[in-house]
Amino acid sequence: MSKKSKAEGKSPRRASADDRYQGSDSAETEHEKWIGRHIGYRYDVNLVPDYGRLTPFLKKYIEMMGWEDLNWLEDIHMGYEEDRFAVFDRNINGWVTVPEDVELPDDPQERDMLARDLLVRFQMSGHHPLAELKKAHRKF
Repeated sequence: MSKKSKAEGKSPRRASADDRYQGSDSAETEHEKWIGRHIGYRYDVNLVPDYGRLTPFLKKYIEMMGWEDLNWLEDIHMGYEEDRFAVFDRNINGWVTVPEDVELPDDPQERDMLARDLLVRFQMSGHHPLAELKKAHRKF
């Protein structure tokens, strides 16, 4: 009696929605394999930023940076910290809470744009912890 290999005993893999979207045999791109996770906005159009909702500050920032899109800011979303709206700042590994007097829109896309706006403004301000490090350690 011959033993079947595992590959022989399996039925062919059905193409998932992700595969059909990609038009390939695998939903994972080389980059996704390398980083070990899926890039969400490739599969969910709700995660793609709506550039019609850019704040005036972000429009100017993107233009000054010479970017064609939001670049690293696409990964920034409004979250919560201790029951308050907040945005996560990876540079300080902590949450930056939204001031209580800021009125937040109901639309998630608009809230995310506001989170991006607030994060960049905070990072550029003198109140950011890295600004203190720069003052203390700059050479000239």
